[in-house]
Formats: sequence, C-alpha cells, structure tokens
Amino acid sequence: MKSQLQFFIIVLLVIGICFRFTNLGNKFYWYDEVFTSLRVSGYTEVEVLSQVASGRVIPAKDLMQYQQPNSEKNLADTIRGLAVEEPQLPPLYFIITRFWVQIFGSSPTSTRSFSALISLLAFPGIYWLCQELFSAPKVAWLAVGLVAVSPFHLLYAQEARPYSLWAVIILLSSASLLRALRLQNWLSWSIYGISLALGLYTHLFTGLVALGHGIYVFIQANFRLTKRVLAWILSSVIALITFLPWLVTLIRNKLAASVATGWSELDTERLFLVKNWAGNIGRVFIDFGLTSKSPLLYLIPLTVATFILLIMVGYGIYFLCRQTPKRAWLFVVILIGACALPVMLVDIIEQSIISTKSRYLFPTYMGIEIAVAYLLVTKITMPSTKDWKLQVWRAITILLLGSGLVSSALSLQADNWWNKESGRQNPQIARIVNETQKPLVLSDTSNISVGQILSMSYLFAPKVSMQLFHLNSSIPRKIKLGEEQTTAKIVSAFSDVFIYGNPDKLRSGLEQEGKYKIEAVDLGETQKILFWKLVKS
Repeated sequence: MKSQLQFFIIVLLVIGICFRFTNLGNKFYWYDEVFTSLRVSGYTEVEVLSQVASGRVIPAKDLMQYQQPNSEKNLADTIRGLAVEEPQLPPLYFIITRFWVQIFGSSPTSTRSFSALISLLAFPGIYWLCQELFSAPKVAWLAVGLVAVSPFHLLYAQEARPYSLWAVIILLSSASLLRALRLQNWLSWSIYGISLALGLYTHLFTGLVALGHGIYVFIQANFRLTKRVLAWILSSVIALITFLPWLVTLIRNKLAASVATGWSELDTERLFLVKNWAGNIGRVFIDFGLTSKSPLLYLIPLTVATFILLIMVGYGIYFLCRQTPKRAWLFVVILIGACALPVMLVDIIEQSIISTKSRYLFPTYMGIEIAVAYLLVTKITMPSTKDWKLQVWRAITILLLGSGLVSSALSLQADNWWNKESGRQNPQIARIVNETQKPLVLSDTSNISVGQILSMSYLFAPKVSMQLFHLNSSIPRKIKLGEEQTTAKIVSAFSDVFIYGNPDKLRSGLEQEGKYKIEAVDLGETQKILFWKLVKS
C-alpha cells in the first residue's frame, strides 16, 4: 500500500509541477499584479499620474515603461515606493522579484514564473512539517499530493504576488520550530529565527503565525519559563529586531497603509462573512470558478459539495485531536486558528471583509490540508477498518484528489478567475476595443485607479491610444484631444472613442457641444458599469 500511495502521489506531484508552469500568461494581469510591477519598476503611483494624466494622447503600450525596471529607477526606489504608498507590504518579495525580472524579463509570464518556481518549495516544506508532527511518511506524502493538485495553491503559484513565498516561509518556520524544540541546539533555533524574520519581511500576518507558535510553546511548557520557552523568546525577539526598520516605516506611514487597505472597510452582513468562509475552505479542494453570480443550476451542487467538505474538515480536525499526541494536534489546531480567528473577529466587530480574502489565510488552509491528510491516510491504512469502509475512504481520497486535479485543469484554461476580483470586465472590454479600427480610450484617473488603467494596457492592441485626465473639483480641465483640437474633432480623428471608468466628470466636457452623448456599453454583466462609448446625438 505504501509503494502504491507513493507512486500515485508522485504522479500527482509531477502533474502539479507541470500545471504551475502551464499557461502562466493566460489570465489577465490584474490590479494587484500591476502594482507588483509598478513597485518593481521603482515608480510611484503619484509619479505615473503626474506624467501621463495630462490630457495628452499616447499609445496605450507607452504605459509599459511603468511596469519594468529602467535606468531611471533603482532598488532604493522600489523600497521607497512601498514605504511611501504601500507600507503594509514588506519589501522582501518585491526586492527578489526586481532582480528576477531584470534577468528574465518583465512580461506577465516572466514575473509570475518566480511565484511558480518558489511555490515548488511548498512540497518539501509540507512534507517536512508533517514528518516533524507525525513521523509518518504516508501522511506527509498525501499532504504533498493535496497541495500539488489544490486549485487554491495553483492560483497563487501563478500570481505575481507574495503569497507563494509566504506559504513556503510559513511551512519552513513551522517545521523549523518543531525541529528546534526537538533538538534544542543553537543552530536549529537560529534557522527558526531567520525563517521568522524572512516571514515578517514577506507578509505582516506572519506576526500572527509567530504568536501562534508562542502560544504552542508556552502550552507545551505548561506555562513555565523553561529553556525551550526562553529559546523561542530569544529567537522571536531577534527576528522582531531585524524587522524594526520596516515596522517603524509602517508606523510613520500608517495613513498610506490605511488608504491602500481602504477596500476592506466595506460594511457587510455577518451572513456574507460566513458564506465566504465556508466557500473559501471548499475552494482549497474543489474550485470550478463559480461565484455568487453563477447560475443556480451550478451553485446548488457546489453548495452541497462544500457542505460535505466542511463536514469532512471538521471531522478531520476532531479525528486528529483524538488520535494524535497533544504536541501534534495542538500545533495543527493553532496553525489553523492563529491567523483566521483574530482576522475573523475583527471583521465581525468592524464589519470589514479581510477574512473573506483567502490569500490572507494561507496558514489556516495548510493546517486544514494537514488534518485532512492525516484523516484520509489513517482511514485507508488502518488494519481494523472493515473492508467496505476501507473502500469508501479510498474512494473519498481518490475523489478529493481527482476533483482538485480537474479544478486545476479548468483554471489553467481560463483568462479570468474569481481571485482576479478587481477588473473582471477588463478582458471583455479589451476585446471590444481591439476589434475597432483606430480606437481612443479616455479615462479620468480621479475616478478609476492607475492600477486598472495599467492592467488594461496589457490587454490593448498596439493600435489603441489613450487620453488620461485627472479631474477633480479643484482642478477644472477642458476636455480636448490636443491643444488646438476641440471635442468635436475627436470622432473624426479616431474611428471609435470609449470611456473606461466613471464618466461623470468627463461628461460635461464631452457633451457640451450637444453633438455627442455617452452611452453605456452592454457587457452582459450585472456589475458596476465601467465602460462607455461616445456616440453622435
């Protein structure tokens, strides 16, 4: 049975590795990824606005200069851009990615390939962690298999953001902590301290993981100040000291961090939170790209499948707590809860939505995968299990892994997925614009983010021109095609004129002559309209 399981998992592992490097450029380069490339370039959002939002007509592809390293900006500018505009994002991933794209190029495929490559370290990482927890190779192998075919892990392995790196460091720090507690030597504790520091410089929520580690160490020591506890405190303090420069930067620029995370301050009902929490757990194992707007015909069976998965996850955690020593189950339970519970609690109190974004709960989902792996391996290998029960659990295991494999294969073929949550209409908008002969796209950057405009520039054909403005009440502008051209000449200069984003502040300038009006372009969606066309009255 052991050799059969290993062979099966190795096949899944090979497929999972291939999947991570397949169709890397398929999905559109969305808002968050655009800001990764903006940081890598060294430009700030303010600099981009000052240089392009002047009313000049420019080729859309000219915006690419703000998406790649250049001679005008260096590594210090990358760090400064983060510090000034997004201090909630520690710089480690962006520093490494800058070096990566300088070597391999700045296309979406090249930039995403770093995440894909680093995600491969999650396989030995989760294997090592399971071995430290259970000393059971079968559990470790199945955990590797679950990660290999997980559509959730695949999505973020193919995204130019820090989450794959963060997942690897979480596994590394967790496994190295257990090793340090077991061996109790300075080298092991040094490895743990270094991994913790790297984690803090990758994602701020590493602090919650570290807090969970501390709770685990103290409980295991019966809340006594033992050598193990002192060693953990020393390692953690050293890691925190190394993080102090960025922590000070975050505190100094907390207003910028608040602005950058303003999207999370969305008043929402608690039922919405619960539905998303449940759905996100299901997406770790099965994900067909459905959302709340999908047809009911598809949502009903998916809801049933998610409910069954939640039961299995709950039973898996219960089974883990009943069957394993305290040192093992306690660690997994804390890994699941250390990040999720504080964030969920804040969302419930503040009516925010951070916990509904699955990318912030990687520690939780990896803990769940470990619990499920332990449950399944125990059930399919337990000698006392009746034959029919054994066959049922084997079928469940194959079905779970197969569903993940199919989900991942479907995701690879799509140009859009639920995690590209901002600008989902962009590919469809670009197709409409690209089909016209000589299009011009207008945008008011005071109503739509530079990130969305840069995202569109990847999708536009070379023939597309853009005219960007930054209109607000304090800076009135007359909308015109050039210094000597009035709005009446726009249509004659271009075959089609579109507006991307909210047209309210552009409307008065474009319609003032009474010859043209702005009409919404039907995208066949119920989302907020972001695309308009200028037509003759």
